[in-house]
Amino acid sequence: MPSDDQTNPAAVLSSSENGEEVENNALGPLDPTQLKIIFIGVVAALAGLMSGLDIGVVAGALEFFGKRYQASTFELEWVVSAMMAGAAVGAVCAGWMSHHLGRKKSLFIGAAIFVIGTLGCALCWSVSSMIAFRVIMGLAVGLSAFTAPLYLSEIASADSRGAMVSTYQLMVTVGIFIAFLSDTFFAYTGNWRAMFGVAAIPAVLFLIGIIFLPYSPRWLIMQGRHKEARGILLDLRDDPLEAAKEIHAIKEQLETKQEGWKLFKQNSNFRRSVALGIMLQAMQQLAGINIVMYYAPKILSTAHFDTQSQMWCTAMIGMINMLATFVAVGLVDRWGRRPILFTGFTVMAVGMACLALLLHSGMKSEESQLAAVFMLMIFCAGFAMSAGPLMWVLCAEIQPLAGRDFGIALSTLTNWLTNLLVGVSFLSLMKGLGTDGTFWLFAALNAGFIVLTYLFVPETKGATLDRIEKNLMNGTRLRDIGR
Repeated sequence: MPSDDQTNPAAVLSSSENGEEVENNALGPLDPTQLKIIFIGVVAALAGLMSGLDIGVVAGALEFFGKRYQASTFELEWVVSAMMAGAAVGAVCAGWMSHHLGRKKSLFIGAAIFVIGTLGCALCWSVSSMIAFRVIMGLAVGLSAFTAPLYLSEIASADSRGAMVSTYQLMVTVGIFIAFLSDTFFAYTGNWRAMFGVAAIPAVLFLIGIIFLPYSPRWLIMQGRHKEARGILLDLRDDPLEAAKEIHAIKEQLETKQEGWKLFKQNSNFRRSVALGIMLQAMQQLAGINIVMYYAPKILSTAHFDTQSQMWCTAMIGMINMLATFVAVGLVDRWGRRPILFTGFTVMAVGMACLALLLHSGMKSEESQLAAVFMLMIFCAGFAMSAGPLMWVLCAEIQPLAGRDFGIALSTLTNWLTNLLVGVSFLSLMKGLGTDGTFWLFAALNAGFIVLTYLFVPETKGATLDRIEKNLMNGTRLRDIGR
C-alpha cells in the first residue's frame, strides 16, 4: 500500500534541516498557537484515516460483494487492485497539482474524490461499477498520500514537525484498524454496502475541515506571495523572529532547482540511487503485506475459520499492524536502518514459512488455527516495524537534492504499481500454486530481501544528507554511502 504503512518521502525530508536531525521537544501548556497547529494536524491527518479506511474496507466486503454479483476470481482481484491503479495515477498527478494548485486545494479535491468514491462503492450496481469507483477511491488515496504529509511538514514548526508527520502515518494504520472493526460489525448481516458507505462520514468531515486550513507558507513563497506567507507564519509561530528565519530558510532551499530528468540522463551515480529507490519500494510490496491487508479473511477461510471468526481475527491483525508502527518510530534512530530491516525481513520470512507449513498440514485442530493467526500477526508486526515505514525514510535520504523530486516520484510510482501487481495476482497464485505454495513463495522472497539488504542498502543513521549525496556522487558503493 501506498502501502498501508506508507509515509510520504517528501515529508520525511522536511523533518530535518540541512541534514541534521531535529529533536521534538516536549510541549508545555497548550497556548492558542499550539491549539491551531493541533487543529491543522488533526484535519490534515484525516487524509491518512481515509486512506486507511479505503485500504482496509475491501478485506471484509469482498466475500459478500462477490456472492451478491457472482464475481469470478479475476473480477475480485480487480475489485481489490483497481484502487492501486487509481492511486498510481493519483500519485503521478499529485506533484503537479500540489505545485500549481497548492497543497490546500489539492487536499480539498482529494477529499471530494473520497466522498464520491466511498458513496459510489456503497451504491454500485455491478462488478464493473464497483471497479470504476474503486479507481476513483484510489485517485484520492494517491493524491492524499503525497499531499497531506507534505502539507503537514510545511505547516509545522521545527520542534513539532516529526510528530505532525508521524500523526499522518499513524492515522493510516488507525484507519485500517477501524475499517476491519467496521467490517466485523457489518459481517453479521453481510451488509457490504454499509462497510463502504460508513467511510463517507469522515470523508465529509475531512472535506469541511479543509475549508478552515491555511495555505502552506512554503507554497505561497513559491508563488511569490511573500506577504501572505509571512502572515500565516506569524499566526502559527510564537516568535516573530522564528517566522522570519523560516521564511529565509525556505527561500534558500528554493534556490536549488530540480533537474531530475537531466541529471538522470547525464549521471550514472544518480541512476544508481534511483534504481535503489525503485528496488526498496518493490521489496516493500513484494514482502506480502497487502495480501494480508486485502485478503486476510480469504486466507483465514482456508484455515477453516467461520465468517465471524475471520473478521475478528482480521481486526486483531489490524490492531497489531497499528501498534507495531510505534516500534519503528522508537527504534529507527537507535538501531539504525539496516539492523531493523534485517530483523523485519527475518521475522516476515519465518512468519510466512510457518504459515505455509501450517496450511500444508491441513489445519485440522483448533491449536493449528490459532497458530496460523499468530503467524499472520507476527508477519504484520515484522513489516510494520521495519519495511513499512523505513523504505520511505531511505528513499528520501538517498536521493541528491537536485534530483530528489524525480527520484522520489519514480520510487513512489513503483510502490503503487508493485502493490497493484501483488493485489491482482494473489488469488490466481493461490489457485495455481496452492495456498501453502503461495506462502512459501513469499517466505522465499523475504529471505531474498535479507540478501539484497546486505548487498545494497546503506546505513544512514546519523549521516547528513550532504554526506550521503557526496558519497553517492563520488561513486561509493551503495551500501556505504551513509559512512
